[in-house]
Amino acid sequence: GEPGMTQLYTTEHRTLTYVSGPLLVADHAEGVAYDELVDVVTPTGELRRGQVLEIAGDRMVVQVLGGTRGLDVTSTTVRVRARSAQLAVGRDLVGRVLDGMGRPIDGATPVLPAAQRDLNGHPVNPVARAYPAEFIETGVSAIDGLHTLVRGQKLPVFSGYGLPGLELATRIAHAARVPGSDDGFVVVFAAIGVTEREAAYVRTRFAEGAALERSVVFLNRADEPAAERLICPRAALTAAEYLAFELGLHVLVVLVDMTNYCEALREMAAARDEVPGRRGYPGYMYSDLASLFERAGRIRGRAGTVTQLPVLSMPDDDVTHPIP
Repeated sequence: GEPGMTQLYTTEHRTLTYVSGPLLVADHAEGVAYDELVDVVTPTGELRRGQVLEIAGDRMVVQVLGGTRGLDVTSTTVRVRARSAQLAVGRDLVGRVLDGMGRPIDGATPVLPAAQRDLNGHPVNPVARAYPAEFIETGVSAIDGLHTLVRGQKLPVFSGYGLPGLELATRIAHAARVPGSDDGFVVVFAAIGVTEREAAYVRTRFAEGAALERSVVFLNRADEPAAERLICPRAALTAAEYLAFELGLHVLVVLVDMTNYCEALREMAAARDEVPGRRGYPGYMYSDLASLFERAGRIRGRAGTVTQLPVLSMPDDDVTHPIP
């Protein structure tokens, strides 16, 4: 069982009709809600996490986060948890290296959560937003002098392929500070769909000096399921919102590389047989990106701030490509 959960599973669904790619379809889906978290029990008894993507009548489409390898329609079951996808958050996250789902991969002790928070966050009343005004020093003179990064702002970095976008993002995460209040500054770094070499580079850079002591690093590698690529930036922003708006810290969220995120979005849309938009990307890609980028800013009456630095590799160096 899970601590604090008096009733872990409400229903067990045994009637699977279809398994393909990262998706499975189960019938008789009573008492299930969109975006809910479920457990998929494989024929060998292994548990894999899943998320409800669609409800059509009494049929549900589940995205299996560990992939559907080894699943069949006769002996696989789906257990409904009756709660949305959540992340365990707390000050204990600072100084840790986690995977895209928020599970520790640094070999240290398990994270001791202070609370559970919804991965999709909570909408902020626009009237409650305060105007960004204070400076974050990145240590890169071209940014500090010409494109000043302000607490609560979003500043995207458009990179060409082969240019050091990841290196720049890591350098900023390493050197950034809030003048006069270093104690209350935290970097949340999310590496989305990176190669093994890039993941090793990020870990090495954060291990140098005291950078990791004031950072939370989320590493989602390219060989992990595409579904986890969609969760990684949401997990990073959920951690950032808790640290900023509940603990009063100034948080800089670095998201690298949003192109990998959009490729995963296209892959998931194709698996669901959705009507593609330009170059195969789903038409809702823009509102999906907006749901990430709106999770930044300052809130009146709260000391903390969330600042975003998303990094994007432009496919073919083309600024008119759907993603940039």
